[in-house]
Amino acid sequence: MIRKGLVFVFLFSLLGLQALVAQRPIPQRPIPQGQNTGVGQNPRQVRELTEQEGQEETDGRRPLLDDSTRQVYGPKTSLYFFEKDLKRNRLQLYEQDTLLNNFHNYDPVAKTNWKYQDLGNIGTAAKPVFYEVPELIGLSSGFHGYDLYFRDPAKRRYFDTKSPFTEMSAFFGGGNRNMLDLAFARNVTPRWNLGLEFNTQRVRKTLNPVKRDDNMAEQNAYSFHTNYRSENGRYWLLGSFSRMKHEVSEIGGIIPPEVDPTSLYFTYEDAKVWLQNSRARDLRQDYHVYHEYKLGNGLQIYHTLDRKNQNILFESALNSSDSLFFNRERLNDQQDTTLNKSDFAEWRNEVGVKGSYKGFYYNAFTRYRNGRMESPFFPTKRQSFNELYIGGELIGKLSEKWSISADGEYLIPGAFRIHGLFVSPWLELEYTKALYKPTSLQQIYYGNHYQWDNDFNNIGVDQIKGRIKVDLDRLSLRPNVTINRVNNYVFFNEQKIATQSSGEAFMLMPGLIANVQIGKKFRLDAEIVYTEVTGAGADNFRIPRFFGNTRFYFDSPMFDENVFVQLGIDIRYKSSYFAEAYNPSFQQFHLQNTFEVYAYPVADLFLDFRINRTRVLFKYNHLNAGFMRQEGYFVTPDYTGYKSFLDLGITWYLFD
Repeated sequence: MIRKGLVFVFLFSLLGLQALVAQRPIPQRPIPQGQNTGVGQNPRQVRELTEQEGQEETDGRRPLLDDSTRQVYGPKTSLYFFEKDLKRNRLQLYEQDTLLNNFHNYDPVAKTNWKYQDLGNIGTAAKPVFYEVPELIGLSSGFHGYDLYFRDPAKRRYFDTKSPFTEMSAFFGGGNRNMLDLAFARNVTPRWNLGLEFNTQRVRKTLNPVKRDDNMAEQNAYSFHTNYRSENGRYWLLGSFSRMKHEVSEIGGIIPPEVDPTSLYFTYEDAKVWLQNSRARDLRQDYHVYHEYKLGNGLQIYHTLDRKNQNILFESALNSSDSLFFNRERLNDQQDTTLNKSDFAEWRNEVGVKGSYKGFYYNAFTRYRNGRMESPFFPTKRQSFNELYIGGELIGKLSEKWSISADGEYLIPGAFRIHGLFVSPWLELEYTKALYKPTSLQQIYYGNHYQWDNDFNNIGVDQIKGRIKVDLDRLSLRPNVTINRVNNYVFFNEQKIATQSSGEAFMLMPGLIANVQIGKKFRLDAEIVYTEVTGAGADNFRIPRFFGNTRFYFDSPMFDENVFVQLGIDIRYKSSYFAEAYNPSFQQFHLQNTFEVYAYPVADLFLDFRINRTRVLFKYNHLNAGFMRQEGYFVTPDYTGYKSFLDLGITWYLFD
């Protein structure tokens, strides 16, 4: 209670100084992809910078200050763009982000507005709370538990900088949950840019750590990227290489009290867990190249090349107490040590033509994928695949606020995806119909504890999304609805075995996103989603009926607008449901019917502020601990959520 009191005094004493953050707008400034804050998205943006053209160089270096000592280089001169915009002939350059909105939610699951289910710690296996149509209709590895922590090269930022640019972010979470993200980019010439990124995680166990550096998750990831355009602008080249090594010390969850009466759920560091000598590793490497050439007015050719490799390992010492967690049967004659290995690799080549004609963008392509899944325990050691696609896209920009688009692809034979989108100033409609393949893991797996060899049918889905846009002076409303129909769904059942549903599932998901300006210094942002699942296959989807996020905060500048501050409270809530449990031996979530993750509102107190271009966050997690009927909350069966502790984070930019 003393610690809570100190936090309250520190944070709320700032209210006596002056109220908090109001940011100056840039008209018609789009929000960059990857920086959408979801709940509480505030379109007001801070861009306090003087941009001047034609600065002379001194001693071979560009001057950082002009004659009036104003800084010349900054967020407006270190710009970036995305491959998808270049490919669709609508290239946009984005400024560096200095927004405060949602900045306190720094860790990957929190950034999604808690729409992922994890194991209660940064870097642990995670899955979406809601059903998502997969982007890839062909064969994938199926090991997606750590996708959230991998930076996809096809979605990365490519830079165009007038000076060397460095971005540094450090997150120091309570309980030694630490993250560090570094990015650097510079233009070698006005048309050629090089850059690199480095990301690391060192996340101590929140349950049963036995030493100071007893980490649950450790990640080292880096990437290199470049982009080049010819002098006449006809040729563009984007290229990148990414590597991630993500290791997790699996704990298997807390031993239930009904199994061991001395085991308690909310003792955190003193919790009794199943596993002490087991680890999982996900090693990924990805080479990505995109280039295009303009043949003439309205016609271009392009080529995309990807080389992907994912190496999965799970290791457990069975001559220790860890063996009690697993079933007794050993299927690969590994009596003392389980060593499950899987390696998925693919080549992907896409060649197409594209262009613009009378306001419409068009694209037609063919894509060839080939690859394999290997395991030393497969009967044939290797399972290979070859896939041929044809597809295209058509986008019509009717005006600045009206557009219509359609795209589709066909995997020969038997799988396809068609998608349409209509956008107007007050309404958005989206439709997706797909038939996609089960994953390689769902089809064949030979581990030491579980094995199967299946021949599942393709999975079908129809999805309709609609959103109404209501923007008033101080109120923004986004009522929306999602309707899904899924058949032949493949999942992991209560016995942790991959199986295919024989019935359809129907999901009706109405929701509302609201942003309210209260007076001059307060804001309320909220999102709520209601989910109703029916049909013969309904029980295969475990989704909370109610899901909600609410943020209430003060928002106004202080100290003569030299400091911008946001101070408020975040509350998230999921209704009770039988959430999927987690099996570490093959890194998958599976159905269970015995452990109800009960409803529990979680409140976080936060303070975000910005001085010049440096942003700082303070976040007090689980503010309401000790004030509820329950001692704490769960995120996954036998995995408790955060206890109360303080997080600190900082992000700053250098432009020389």
